[in-house]
Amino acid sequence: MNAGRTVFAQIMALLPLKHFHRCVERYNGDHKVQSFSCLDQFLTLAFAQLTYRESLRDIESCLRAVQPRLYHMGFRCSRISRNTLAHANEHRDWRIYADFAQVLIAEARALYSGEELDIVLDQSAFALDSTVIDLCLSLFPWAPHQRSKAGVKVHTLLDMQGSIPAFLHITGAHTSDVSVLDHLPLEAGAIYVMDRGYVHFKRLYALAQAAVFFVVRARANMQFRRRYSHPVDRSTGLRSDQTVILTGQDSAHDYPAPARRVHYFDAEHQKDLIFLTNHFALPALSVAPPVQEPLENRVVLQMDQAASPNKSFLRHVGERCQDSNLDCGERLSADRDSQKTTRHPSRPLQNPTGHQHHCF
Repeated sequence: MNAGRTVFAQIMALLPLKHFHRCVERYNGDHKVQSFSCLDQFLTLAFAQLTYRESLRDIESCLRAVQPRLYHMGFRCSRISRNTLAHANEHRDWRIYADFAQVLIAEARALYSGEELDIVLDQSAFALDSTVIDLCLSLFPWAPHQRSKAGVKVHTLLDMQGSIPAFLHITGAHTSDVSVLDHLPLEAGAIYVMDRGYVHFKRLYALAQAAVFFVVRARANMQFRRRYSHPVDRSTGLRSDQTVILTGQDSAHDYPAPARRVHYFDAEHQKDLIFLTNHFALPALSVAPPVQEPLENRVVLQMDQAASPNKSFLRHVGERCQDSNLDCGERLSADRDSQKTTRHPSRPLQNPTGHQHHCF
């Protein structure tokens, strides 16, 4: 018989629970709560996530099977019912867990701050993308996506050092990708890598005015005039490195400053890639191939609708135990979705914790 601590208790011991209790006190989460506290709710949801439980009844049955060990796992509630959990999920303030998530993200980013990238950069680098999560229309009538199903769109900004989410923004599925640039927390001097869906020259010029750098896939119909061509080594895949001025009817007004256009040929996929950036000091080879990988693989996790994402993660952990050379970073790709007008505006999350602002 195992006389030590359970694995779940050892994992939960790594959490900064003092910050969690501060979040609970900030929103008065345990007011008039008799037995099932916010911490018990958090531990229940964490247990369900780590063991990929599929329903409230599944969570209830699994926890009642180990009821004598609940105290040693950190629970203070001796008996957990699905009705109690459902009521807590519906009425507890979601900002408690959103603020605590910001604390965990800040600590995780600090742990990966020393990790080296494929390219040597003096500033931070982020990758921005979005994915649509399909939902059942009968259960989520407030999030219509198509005629027969519902869905929400998750806009994610990943810190490329460790692939840790630095910003999350959840909107309706019909919200355009480019609109998230209005809510993006900006870090002066950082580089933001984006796909063609984020080409909006007025917003990109606002990023440049905020002293940040962007690297975005340019569209094929972009109108420009070449001002200067820099020498390139064509054997590396580079075709051109130009300083250009936009000449389109709207783009010339929205982005009046010079920009840098880098043309790169991907020999492996036989594809021409054109990047647009406002970073003129970065070497051309540091713009094209390293940026191509997160854009081609997509930077946001694709939610697997056929199998639980936790099963995929646990299966990946098992494979890594057998082969230590496997990359431990989970990356999910995003579907291409049509850009339409915003129908379900999201509400920004207040950030009294002092950490970087996030939107849920």
